[in-house]
Amino acid sequence: MESRSLRYFVAVAEELNFARAAERLGISAPPLSRAIRKLEADLGVTLFERTTHSVELTPAGTVLLGEARIALDALQAAGRRAQRAAAQDAKLVLALKADGDGGLLEPILARYASEPAALPVTLRLSGWGDQARLLRQGEADAALIYEPFDHTGLDSETVTVERRLAALPATHPLAARDHLTLADLAIPGVESGRLDGLAHYLDTVVERHGIADLPQLLTLVELGEIVTLLPESVTTRYPRPGLAYREVPDAPPATLSIAWPQQSCSTATAALVRVAASVVATVEAAA
Repeated sequence: MESRSLRYFVAVAEELNFARAAERLGISAPPLSRAIRKLEADLGVTLFERTTHSVELTPAGTVLLGEARIALDALQAAGRRAQRAAAQDAKLVLALKADGDGGLLEPILARYASEPAALPVTLRLSGWGDQARLLRQGEADAALIYEPFDHTGLDSETVTVERRLAALPATHPLAARDHLTLADLAIPGVESGRLDGLAHYLDTVVERHGIADLPQLLTLVELGEIVTLLPESVTTRYPRPGLAYREVPDAPPATLSIAWPQQSCSTATAALVRVAASVVATVEAAA
């Protein structure tokens, strides 16, 4: 199965329209249609249900779409990693969201610099939840990322686990209390011990309001538009007179992980992972 056939298939599967897919690929519709029919013949399955008015994925097509995206990402990532490995100024790219390091970036980099396998580190600041994509596409070698995230094609180790605090306007009635519960906050879909609801809530808020960074999120909290939960390390970096941070004992903890591609054979990346996974114990011992 050629990568070109997979690219053609993914374009049609995402557009569900042969004409739009052909335009996206820069080819005409007839050769695209022939390529899809050949792919179906090679696989012995029907990938699309076609009518005169619509194109829909079959169950087999739905499965192939997920696998094809992974395969194409892996192929693209392999090329990028090979190019970086061949570069004279070899470096390690670490992806993270601004203030998404648990306050541990400095000690991690300091300890890593003393490792025999260490390479110069380039920080790749990413958007909300973008670190996993950068790893899969070969644009980063490792990432500091809070759970939950899509682990497809990735390995990870826990760096630290910390409390989450409620962030709410200083004028909010709940700000008069020292301790709150998830029931008090009534954040949609957020339940004790579960992270998926919180992740979905934050993704929805980010998309609805076009949030690009943490200060913008905190501004929405100050304005009374939302309340949310934040890792304790974030709240210590952003004291604001218009914000109140309160303990929520039944809130799910924030787990910061370091992730890297499963197929990575880099000794430099392995050294960074070892350092990151042990840095909390080292910092505590030195305190």
